[in-house]
Amino acid sequence: NLAEHILIPTGNPGMATGGSGDVLTGVIAAIAASGEDPFDAAKAGAFIHGMAGDIAAEHKGQWGMTSADIKDSLPDAFKEIVGK
Repeated sequence: NLAEHILIPTGNPGMATGGSGDVLTGVIAAIAASGEDPFDAAKAGAFIHGMAGDIAAEHKGQWGMTSADIKDSLPDAFKEIVGK
C-alpha cells in the first residue's frame, strides 16, 4: 500500500549535496532491476543510500562530503547489510 508511512532511520544533513539524488536514483533502479517490487526497491534504496551517507560522514564529515563520497561508500553499506 503506497499510503503507508515509512521512516528511514539512516542518512544525515550532509547528504543535501548536488548529485546525491542521482546516487539515490541509481541505487533504487539497481534494486528494482534485480526484480524487487518497485515500492520495496524504493524503501531499500533509501535505507542503503542513507547508510552510505552515514558511512561517508564518518570518513569525510558532513560538511565536506560530496555525492561521490556517498557513491564510494555504497559497497560498505551493502556489505554491512548483506554481510559479505
